[in-house]
Amino acid sequence: MSFLGLAGRTFLVAGVANRKSVAWHIASGLLAEGAEVVLSVRDREAAEAAAKLFPAAAIYVCDVEREEDIHSLPARIGERHPVLAGMVHSLAFANYSRGLAPFHETDRRDFLQAANIGMFSLIALSNALKNLFARDASVVTISISHTAMASESYGYMAPVKAALDSAVAFLAKSFSLFSEVRFNAVNAGLLKTSSSAGIPGYLENYLFAEKATLRKRALETREVADLALFLLSPRSSGINAQRHMIDAGMSVNFFDRDIVSRVVRLD
Repeated sequence: MSFLGLAGRTFLVAGVANRKSVAWHIASGLLAEGAEVVLSVRDREAAEAAAKLFPAAAIYVCDVEREEDIHSLPARIGERHPVLAGMVHSLAFANYSRGLAPFHETDRRDFLQAANIGMFSLIALSNALKNLFARDASVVTISISHTAMASESYGYMAPVKAALDSAVAFLAKSFSLFSEVRFNAVNAGLLKTSSSAGIPGYLENYLFAEKATLRKRALETREVADLALFLLSPRSSGINAQRHMIDAGMSVNFFDRDIVSRVVRLD
């Protein structure tokens, strides 16, 4: 019997994009543990791509910017899967089509769209699916390691992720009124994913982050997924309403001797 005890349980995973995505690694890990995976994707094109990655999975189109899609999702899932042991929320979007602007020039529409997709969708999906969740279900969202660090390249997405982290605590408190559903965030350091590749200046920050880790090796997407799997499992039953940082030690190593020496020599 597996330590995690995930076999035979059904989980909804929202946000599978490709084999590099965090959601793909989590879904693959769930399947390896004997769980059943249900996927939620944005549109038919994404559904076709997801079907190639997970041929046996039930896939549902749910554009979280469309209230009607969210409202209809429980009935569509419930026809085949009346009980969900948990949900993985790995959704984010930022419009960088106009390039990178100083934070004070953030466009209202871009910010609100990012907040709607990346944060409010967790609230909306959790509320919509509440009657499908097992009493002790686990909901895990994917956030970032630091939301108070003003990285120019990440821009207004950091405040969105900060709101996501706060929503985790409020959802955990709210759901405790009628269930034992748990909510936790996995706060990942910089990763090499397709979505991150679209962030202006991300590559340079990623290379710096790799050198700033204690092990001098970048955080792996698989490692983030493994933490999520633990939080989805009954083994983490006492953990609720928390942020769980995973960054290979980077957060304690900003004054790394080698990095400081290089900067001093350049000066």
